[in-house]
Amino acid sequence: MLSSNRSNTDEDTLILWRPVGPKELELIEQTGMRAFPPRLPDQPIFYPVLTEGYAIKIARDWNVPASGAGFVTRFRIKRSYIDKYDVQEAGPIWNTGSPQMTSTRSTPPLSA
Repeated sequence: MLSSNRSNTDEDTLILWRPVGPKELELIEQTGMRAFPPRLPDQPIFYPVLTEGYAIKIARDWNVPASGAGFVTRFRIKRSYIDKYDVQEAGPIWNTGSPQMTSTRSTPPLSA
């Protein structure tokens, strides 16, 4: 499961980052910044990452070219929930020395 890197954690929660484009950010704002929307059709998995630096790189390298802007969201998640998921190596190892995390559970695309 997740490593015990205490630089972005406390006992009950873990801080994760999620790079998003303007369309997804607008949907997040519509929830009062309290929830992520169902996955967009071109994004079959929910992909939070363990470091802000890697989220910035994804937003800059992927979201900006694809949609003209990139944003990084930061959120806390309960360890009791996130511990259900395995850490998947999906990107470079950043300052933590840990691989980045992705969720293996997908969510349905938005309805039109």
